[in-house]
Amino acid sequence: MKDELFADLLASAEEMVKIEKGEIEPKPERVHTFSEIDVKAIRETTGLCQQDFALAVGVSYELVKSWETKRRQPTGAPRKLLLLIQQNPCIINQLSMI
Repeated sequence: MKDELFADLLASAEEMVKIEKGEIEPKPERVHTFSEIDVKAIRETTGLCQQDFALAVGVSYELVKSWETKRRQPTGAPRKLLLLIQQNPCIINQLSMI
C-alpha cells in the first residue's frame, strides 16, 4: 500500500473514532439517513406470502424475514424496488412473471 493511501486511510479511521466519541461532528454532506420501510406492510398489500414476495423481489426468504422483523433494513436496489412496490403494489404482478 502506498504511504499516501495508508496515511489517508489512517486519518479517516482517526476521524471516525473522534466522531464516535462525540469529539467532532461529521460533515453534513457525509451523513446519510434513510427512513425505515415497513416491508411487512408493503408485502401484505401485494397479497403474497413471504416466500413468493422474496421470489418476486429477487431476494432470499430469510432476508424478507429479517426486514419484516426489523433486524435489517433494505438498502440499495432492493430498497428502491420496495418503494416502487409501496407506491404501486400492482407492479408485483409484473415482477412475478420475470
